[in-house]
Amino acid sequence: MNSKNGSYDEDSWAAVFAGQINGGEGLCGKLVKPGDEPILVIVGPTASGKTGLAIDVALGLQKSGRFSGCEIISADSRAIYKGMDIGTAKPMPKEMRGVPHWGIDLVEPNDKFTVVDFVEYARKKIAEIRARGHFPIIAGGTGLYVDALVYDYKFNDVVKKTYSDREVMNDDYLVVGIDWPRDILRERLLQRSYKLFEQPIEEETLRMVEQYGWDSQAMKSDIYPICWEMMCGNISREEAIKLNAVDDWHLAKRQLTWFKRNKNIVWIPLEGAKERIINFYHTI
Repeated sequence: MNSKNGSYDEDSWAAVFAGQINGGEGLCGKLVKPGDEPILVIVGPTASGKTGLAIDVALGLQKSGRFSGCEIISADSRAIYKGMDIGTAKPMPKEMRGVPHWGIDLVEPNDKFTVVDFVEYARKKIAEIRARGHFPIIAGGTGLYVDALVYDYKFNDVVKKTYSDREVMNDDYLVVGIDWPRDILRERLLQRSYKLFEQPIEEETLRMVEQYGWDSQAMKSDIYPICWEMMCGNISREEAIKLNAVDDWHLAKRQLTWFKRNKNIVWIPLEGAKERIINFYHTI
């Protein structure tokens, strides 16, 4: 949507996609040459199903013959850290189901990696993926990463972070958000926390603490401080599970606040999202 008039820009990919899923033909004269299709960006709060949807769409577009291959670029400021696998809910090789993933395990937790670094990395990977004749899909919940890429932020001495920077989105992208009722999202977060603690999170926490200590900013968020409190006997396992779910809920609310102010995102429920997106790319 255009923030000034409250509706999607008439000739934007958001308008085309929204028109299609609301019953229109969804073409609006925007036919493209092969290789010029808008890059799909999937956003949403943590535990909304972004990565799973991206993989499903990638495999669906390949199976249907729309693209010869699809590759996913993560836009997650936590997944960039090596060794932080369980705690950041990275997709494991089995979950990737053969779809190439980029933007994961880029730096050590004590290394600096900025939004500028992400934009440079993402643009390079997009060009490489396109050069292979494949289709790039971006998925992640770090709003600043996404905005900096799709709005072509210009970085000087100070990194732009204001909502006023969202003026004209690059027409190379279609941004789709996964929409959940908040009560269901909270339950998904709790269930994910239970599943997380079924994995060897204690071993990962101990390894990260021994290697990097608590001075690294990367170690001061996510599950690691909570897990450490549990390992020290200060809280029970059940308390740790619920504290982690609450912490993730606070993160989800911050993400939703950021994304909901971006009127160029088309929000759809996860159910049926795969089919809607695949159908869209078959009409352009």
